[in-house]
Amino acid sequence: QVQLVESGGALVQAGGSLRLSCAASGIIFSIYAMGWYRQAPGNQRELVARISQGGTTDYADLVKGRFTISRDNAKNTVYLQMNNLKPDDTAVYYCNAMLSYSVNFWGQGTQVTVSS
Repeated sequence: QVQLVESGGALVQAGGSLRLSCAASGIIFSIYAMGWYRQAPGNQRELVARISQGGTTDYADLVKGRFTISRDNAKNTVYLQMNNLKPDDTAVYYCNAMLSYSVNFWGQGTQVTVSS
């Protein structure tokens, strides 16, 4: 049974920082590309950052320079370090594990709220 469990979401003031974690089980973590997505009320789910099996990273323009994605294959965990948070970063953040377009899994989400 595949499980992706996110943690680290919280209420934070603008300019603050958070680190999200996503612990995976039930998959061979190292062969999956991992990603963080977010969805704000009334909006579609959007890509925030992703990291390939080899560690190559990719970011949405809105978070470049502020967010950093990383992975620890020994711990089956992917992280999202978020700095200089803005109210527009408020959303539910979801972890994704992708092996292919037909083989991918989602976590349950963690709420990030940034107050102005």
